[in-house]
Amino acid sequence: MLELRACIDVEDLDKAIAFYTQTLGLKPGRRLGSDWAELLGATSPIDLLARPAGSPSSPGASTVRDYRRHWTPVHLDFTVTDLDAVVQRARAAGATLERDIQEQKWGRMANMADPFGNGFCLLEFRGRGYDEIVGA
Repeated sequence: MLELRACIDVEDLDKAIAFYTQTLGLKPGRRLGSDWAELLGATSPIDLLARPAGSPSSPGASTVRDYRRHWTPVHLDFTVTDLDAVVQRARAAGATLERDIQEQKWGRMANMADPFGNGFCLLEFRGRGYDEIVGA
């Protein structure tokens, strides 16, 4: 079985640790040098990687890291039990709520951006969660 680890590039490691622990209740795991911290408490570990703005995104790439809001085809969804409370904590810690909270058949969703421009969603399931859209 594969282990999934989510990695999030951030400009300020201590600020990112504070954001994700205070907002989502994640716990610090290992600190792997001055530019890498592991967060635990989700179904997969999350690695925060401090990378300076303007640094290459990968070897030979023409794009560089930019911590303004940016789009990527991959983002993280976090399931929570009290969406309104988590949105409030996230905003107080520097996140942006990008549109009104969405009501879906399966529950509620908040589209957010962390203080480093990374998009993420907060999901509050109701009933059978996503199974609500496939019928009984």
